[in-house]
Amino acid sequence: MKRKLVNSLNEDWQKMAVEGEKMDFFKKVIRKVIPDGNEKNLRKLRPFVAQVLELEKEYASLSHEQLKAKTFEFREQLASGKTLDDILVPAFATVREASDRVLGMKHFAEQILGGIALHKGMIAEMKTGEGKTLVATLPSYLNALAGPVHIVTVNDYLAKRDSDEMGQIHRFLGLTVGCILETLNDSQRKAVYACDIVYSTNNQLGFDYLKDNMKYSKEEVCQRELNYAIIDEADSVLIDEARTPLIISGQSERASDTYAWVCSLVDSLEEGDWEKDEKMRTVTLTETGIERLESFLRMEGMLALNGTLYDVSNIELVHSINQALKAKVLFRKDIDYMVKDDKVYIIDEFTGRILDGRRYSDGLHQAIEAKEGVEIQMENHTQASITFQKFFALYNKIAGMSGTCMSESEEFKEIYKVDTIVIPTHRPMIRKDLDDEVYRTFDEKFEVILKELQEAHAKQQPVLVITGSIEASEIFSNGFRAAGLRHQVLNAKYHKEEAEIIADAGTPGAITIATNMAGRGTDIQLGGNLRMRLKRLKAQGMSDAEVEARRSEIEKEIARDREIVMNAGGLYVLGTERNESRRVDDQARGRSGRQGDVGKSKFFLSLEDSLIRIFGSSDKLDKWLLRFGLKQGEAITHPYISKAIARAQHAVEARNFDWRKNVFKYDQVLDEQRRMIYKYRNRFLDDMDIAKQMESFVNYRLESLFDFYNPLQTQARSVQDKKYTQNSADTIHYSHEDLINIHQEVTRLFAINIDLNNFDSMSHEVVNETITKAVKAKFNSLIETQSVHLQIILLKTIDDLWRDHLHMLDSLRQTVNLKAYAQKDPLNEYKKEAFNMFETLLDTFRDNSISFFFHLDSGAPEGGEHMDVSNVIDITQDSSEIDSQN
Repeated sequence: MKRKLVNSLNEDWQKMAVEGEKMDFFKKVIRKVIPDGNEKNLRKLRPFVAQVLELEKEYASLSHEQLKAKTFEFREQLASGKTLDDILVPAFATVREASDRVLGMKHFAEQILGGIALHKGMIAEMKTGEGKTLVATLPSYLNALAGPVHIVTVNDYLAKRDSDEMGQIHRFLGLTVGCILETLNDSQRKAVYACDIVYSTNNQLGFDYLKDNMKYSKEEVCQRELNYAIIDEADSVLIDEARTPLIISGQSERASDTYAWVCSLVDSLEEGDWEKDEKMRTVTLTETGIERLESFLRMEGMLALNGTLYDVSNIELVHSINQALKAKVLFRKDIDYMVKDDKVYIIDEFTGRILDGRRYSDGLHQAIEAKEGVEIQMENHTQASITFQKFFALYNKIAGMSGTCMSESEEFKEIYKVDTIVIPTHRPMIRKDLDDEVYRTFDEKFEVILKELQEAHAKQQPVLVITGSIEASEIFSNGFRAAGLRHQVLNAKYHKEEAEIIADAGTPGAITIATNMAGRGTDIQLGGNLRMRLKRLKAQGMSDAEVEARRSEIEKEIARDREIVMNAGGLYVLGTERNESRRVDDQARGRSGRQGDVGKSKFFLSLEDSLIRIFGSSDKLDKWLLRFGLKQGEAITHPYISKAIARAQHAVEARNFDWRKNVFKYDQVLDEQRRMIYKYRNRFLDDMDIAKQMESFVNYRLESLFDFYNPLQTQARSVQDKKYTQNSADTIHYSHEDLINIHQEVTRLFAINIDLNNFDSMSHEVVNETITKAVKAKFNSLIETQSVHLQIILLKTIDDLWRDHLHMLDSLRQTVNLKAYAQKDPLNEYKKEAFNMFETLLDTFRDNSISFFFHLDSGAPEGGEHMDVSNVIDITQDSSEIDSQN
């Protein structure tokens, strides 16, 4: 045993010496003797891998029909009582063999290991190029035998690509596979969700869940059970996007010209009229700014001479001014958003992609539209919302994979209750990740990058230039064009050409400038992309036979070009600035050195970069460097600089984690209430015992009414007021005043006109019994004649109240922090207020539902509008098509 360990370590030592790996040898010794938590998890899973590989020969001998029949066999075994774990090994072996026959790809041992981890409900870190897409076919097949499986990608392009390619394996084995895209209507979506395996983006799944819970017929509901989800780029979906809730919204009645007027008002402000905090992304008016605005408003007759901007009557105006100020100072074109086709589109800060269909809330989007001079859309109000943290918690089981997720293992465990595991690579990683070079100014950095590109281009090495924004990508593009360097640009403006641009990014001498769009899910193949080359030939009009005849020739060209690129050093990932998140930088590096390929990555920074400027004290660094005589164009390589950059990224990540935890805590309250409301809705949609549900509301309301005016309680509350009468020791009567109040409530709720004259002589028990009989008689009559409307009444009533409740919670959330000034915990105060508001909602829901139902044959209830139930369905169908916002 000892000799075996020593020999293994000697081999590792020699291997490191040959490959030049910078690994602490003694750390590796300790890991072999005392395995860490990750190694312990791997050891638990590896026996399953060996068992799957042992079945290779047996399954290779099966005919196509025998292999396909395995699906039916597995389902029979599950029906007979076996578990998914019981059939894991043969199911994985079946998929592995099917993949080899259909795609010509057989899962490696490491991919099988990743598949087992995903089935166990873990987050698997698998380096770029390790074939995560293929890995997902293993657990998705196994779990689809027992229930629907959702495979979540970060954009429609990847969802369509993966469903077309990987779906071939599952279709071969008899499973149905579908893909949810933005363009599908509800009937098409329902058909796709009926499939065993569904590929979709996280946004599509979340919005469909919200829309389903706004439907007025069970036949219109699209999604089935939320059973099992495999989330690709899990850190992006579950971590980066966790702060931004998905929101279904409806238009308000606020005039759009208000935003244009407020925008012109804010444009009159000058430097010094506001204070900006770039770290916290906030901006506030100074005293000078407030005085300038108040002076202008008085001139326009919109503010009294003795009035102030912050008078209660100006609350909406102040809100609009604050949003316009944010749009002017904090939100930058081609960085935070872009303008295209006379519309403002949000740009995802982590992926660089357009968040199509998403809009900023609370009038901020309208303020940006006014700033840019495009058509101002109507402001939206929330009708339904959910965060990804709470949405994915609805699944029975979730798993995820990414190239960069181990650093967030603590958050995955705390928020999502899942473990994280690192899957070893199939081949050793030999990419060279070089140290950063830091320069004083952007111009110096640009000159060095230009020289670096020219040298790489001269030896035909492809280069992927990563920029932080659309604006930056266009600045570099203009500079490269002026220097005579041919290149391609990939940013949100050219997202339709993404596949074409990426297909050529690995060819000899290619220069591709890209935002973070190229950082996730992008497969840059050295030498070129065979599938895309063949697709282009078809687009040129060639027949399938002609294209197939050219395949061999193109394969040889790609192999030759690949050899050229490999000799030149592989793909060179050149970063032009550091991202706020280290994971985004690591994703960019991961485009190079895939599956053991050679490659190189390096970041070129300047003290003018936003990350260093905002979080890294660039002014102090600049003075320090000048004092030590740094020359023009000289790079900074001092460890102090590297530590400053690391501290800056850590500060941003810590801030973002705090924000996410804060969102999670507040959303916990909303989630409990949302679950209860949706539980009610589903009960109403099922239409099971819906009459009993309404009857329970009626009974509850009658009991609460009689309890409130109970003469015994009235006696205990106020003996002196003589509000009750007692003829004998056993007979207690309502007071006349209480009878009037009861009469009004019964008329308002149940549309029943009772004769007070007969009640004065009755005991309170007889009065209660008489009213109850009258209400029950009318209820039974309505159930016979009007029950068809009952479901619509309940759904419409609860939806209206829930929408108003969300608006009130939004307002509460924005103001509750002021409680801290009174030495109170804002979160606890929010919980108390939200609970009281929800109790009021439920009481109002019961009252309004009863009132609308009992007034169906007698007009609108007192103080309310008549509900035209015949139009409710049409109204709700329109509201489900509204825009979404973030």
